Parts: sequence; structure tokens; C-alpha cells
Amino acid sequence: MTFRPRLRTRIPRPSSGRRRLALPAAALALPLLLASCALDAQTTASGKDLADTKIPAEVSPDTELIVGNPSLKVALQLSGQIDKLPFKVEWANISGGPQCSEAFRAGALDVCSAAEIPSINAHWTGLDTKLVAAAFRKDPYANPIYELGIAPGAGIKSLADLRGKKIAYSPGQAQGALVLRILDKAGLGQDDVELVELASTGDVYPTALGNKQVDAAPIADVNIKRYLKNYGEQGATTLKHGLRDDPAHLWVLTDSVADPEKAAAIRELVKFWAKAQVWIDRHPDEWVEGWYVKDQGLSKEDGEYLVKRSGHPVIPADWTKAIERQQQTVDLLAKEQKHDRFDVKILFDRRFEKVGARAAAEAGGAS
Repeated sequence: MTFRPRLRTRIPRPSSGRRRLALPAAALALPLLLASCALDAQTTASGKDLADTKIPAEVSPDTELIVGNPSLKVALQLSGQIDKLPFKVEWANISGGPQCSEAFRAGALDVCSAAEIPSINAHWTGLDTKLVAAAFRKDPYANPIYELGIAPGAGIKSLADLRGKKIAYSPGQAQGALVLRILDKAGLGQDDVELVELASTGDVYPTALGNKQVDAAPIADVNIKRYLKNYGEQGATTLKHGLRDDPAHLWVLTDSVADPEKAAAIRELVKFWAKAQVWIDRHPDEWVEGWYVKDQGLSKEDGEYLVKRSGHPVIPADWTKAIERQQQTVDLLAKEQKHDRFDVKILFDRRFEKVGARAAAEAGGAS
């Protein structure tokens, strides 16, 4: 069953140019609720400095990590590496900002996979976390994660045409930050458009676009293909935003990485993660079958489409440019969402800066 969002009875638009879209399912409301809580909270994390905390050279086989990264688990299984991890792992079937943030807060998770926005919002909501690994796409402009879905008949041919349009917006998530960056690039502000708060789960955005409940929405991966297939004959299109949207990180609870034994295990996990990215890139057929088809339940055609869209990974040995880009995101979000600006360097645990790149190089990958 597909949940179809419906609009509330129209009310005067608030001065911020933002309104909410009522959803009939509690499951769809939860991510939006978590995101809204993130924006409303006033507490900020202290940002513990671990630069001078030494990581033991050896990892104890008795150390256990709880890791929320389902795709990494499958990659290690497919590549035959999962039994070579030199410590204990409990795999949690979660990933992404809202789920991982809640697990971190509950002390039920050590490591997670996420893009750039979750760690930023965690800081603004008093959750102290660090980034210990970073991966990007070799050609991020040719291989973006998101495209801007355009509703049939919306008349949007360029970013400038977004003026006065209804745009799906998920505060606290990567899609929401991308919308703000797109508006900034187009020389527009929130008051120039109508932001419709809508959780970016499942096919909610494509459905809202197809039903013309919003004029534009950032959609990703297989949703792009399906949206054009389902609504293309009605005039649905997509628009390239021309921005980098490719950061991928291993994200950890600061309390976990401040523990010397866990820090040693996390260092080894970063190595296995980096080598897994190289293995995935070099074994696209096995990855399509093992991850997209068997684990995610997609068709082989969809899996091949996603592999082609993702391009090739780059794991840098120097995080300077990544930090600069993330600082720009922080500055924009602080301005647009009324948060305090902070130095994003406190989110990056640079003790791990070269770990992933060295491991990828050993596996013959790009850095």
C-alpha cells in the first residue's frame, strides 16, 4: 500500500514562507518529528577535543562495537572479509540521521553511516558525535545523489523558475539542506518560495510531485527512475541542481571514540569500510545481486541503474576541502534555520584522517 500525502485545509502562509503537509501515517510523521525536534532544540554539544588522546596500536579481540551500516555488513559478507574483523561486532539494521541519532542518544550504537547533515544537527541538539571516515564521488556533478523532481505542468525549466513555487522540505535531513543550498544558488530566499514540510521517506516525494501537491522536490537514486517512468507521460521532469551532494561518512558517538579500546576497534573498522568501498566498485555485478536484489529487494535493472549513477568512490587522505564545504553548509543552515554558527572542525576526528585512504590504497582504490 502506498501512503499518499494530502494537503491540510489552506491557511494563511506564515511569514517564513513555510507550511506543513499533513500526513495520514504515523510512520511518515516520525522522521519529520525527529527533524523538527532537532531544529527546535536549543542545546548544543560541547564538541570534546580528542586530538591528543592516543589510540592503542593493537585492538583487543574482546572489544565490541554496535554498528549501524547494513550495506557495509553485506559488502563484508560478499567479499569474504566479515569473519576477519579483529573485534566483536553487533550489526544494527539502521542507518541515516534520525535513526542513528536516536540510537546514539540511547547509548545503543557506536558507529553509523550518514551524510553530512546528521552530525551538524546532532551538534545543535546537544549530541556529541564525530566523523571518522569520509568518502565522495569521483565526478560528483556527473553523478549526483539527488535531482530536483519537477511536477507535471509546474513550468520549472531552471533554478530561477523556483520563485513562487511549492517545494518539499525536510528540515534536519540532507534533502532539506539541499533545498536551502539550491535556493541560495538561485539567489532566492525562503520568502521567495513556499516550503512544504514533508518527511522524505520512501516514495512520499515522488507521490507528492505526481499528485501536484508540490511543484519541486529533491529525489534520489531509484526514485528518479521510477518518478519519470510513472509520471513522465504527464510531463514530469527532473532538473540537475549542479551542487555537490555526495558526502558519505562513518559517524560515531564521541563517548565511543573517546574510549581507547573502542577507538582502536573503530580504526580497524574504518580500514575494512574503505576496502569494502573498493571491493564494491570493482565487483558491480556481485554487488547488484547481493545488495540491491537479495538484500534490498530491487530488480536487477534497478540495481544496475543505481551502480551506474553512483560512479566511483574517492576516499581522501586530506579532509581540508571536505571540512571547508561542510563549514559552508553550517553557515547557510545557521543563517536560514536560526542556529548558532560553529566551527565544523570539532566534528571531524582527524586522528582517523589518513586511515581510510591508506586502506583504500592498499586495496588498489582511489584516494
